[in-house]
Parts: sequence; structure tokens; C-alpha cells
Amino acid sequence: MVQRLTLRRRLSYNTKSNKRRIVRTPGGRLVYHYVKKRRTLPKCGQCKKDLQGIKPSRPCERPRMSRRLKTVTRTFGGVLCHRCLRERIIRAFLIDEQKVVKVLRAQQQAKPAPKPAKAPKTTSKSTKGAAKSK
Repeated sequence: MVQRLTLRRRLSYNTKSNKRRIVRTPGGRLVYHYVKKRRTLPKCGQCKKDLQGIKPSRPCERPRMSRRLKTVTRTFGGVLCHRCLRERIIRAFLIDEQKVVKVLRAQQQAKPAPKPAKAPKTTSKSTKGAAKSK
């Protein structure tokens, strides 16, 4: 005859948070072990891929974990993946460069075209000497 199992917790409904597994103990009894939900990895905010270098965990476990397990020591670490971050940095740099080029073009158009330089005036030695003596 099959051994009867008793629940170890009060909740008897078969919900997502109340999954049970039957386990045989060393004493030969069958008991319920409650199965926790699967741990997940945080996703990249832009491309929605799993972030590398972060320990999979449930949200309730994260406050107890140390900081190095929850994040990556990089700008936007734990929020964006390295590919999306690289793309964002390059895009910001190029946008900044475009602004600089736009300002330079505006300055060049505002300036009139440079006039051809006139030949320098030649002064004779006699006029210089006369000016000194007076």
C-alpha cells in the first residue's frame, strides 16, 4: 500500500509558489520537499539578452547578496550589456562630434573670404635716417 504524505506547510493548493517534490529520507519515509522558483538572470534594458557576470537569483534574495554578485563594475553594469553600452558611447561621441562640426561650419560661413594680401611697403634707408635725425 502507498504511504500517505502530509503537507509540511499550511497552504494546500497547487499554486506556482507551492510546488512539492516527493523525496525518500534515509529512514525510508516519503516526505514532501518544497521546490523554490527558478532563479533568473537580469536582462539588458535595450536588447533584452541575459546579462553576463551576474549571479542568478530571486528578487527576495538580492538584498542579502553582496554588491559584486548583483552588478558588474562598469558604467551601467547590471543594466546594459557590454555591446549596447559600447554602441551608446560611440553614438554619444559621434553626436558630440557632429555638433562641433556644425559650429565650425557656421563660423567659416560667417567669415568673409580672405582678401589677397598686399605687397609690403618698401622704405628706403634715407627716409629712416632723416626721421632719426629730426
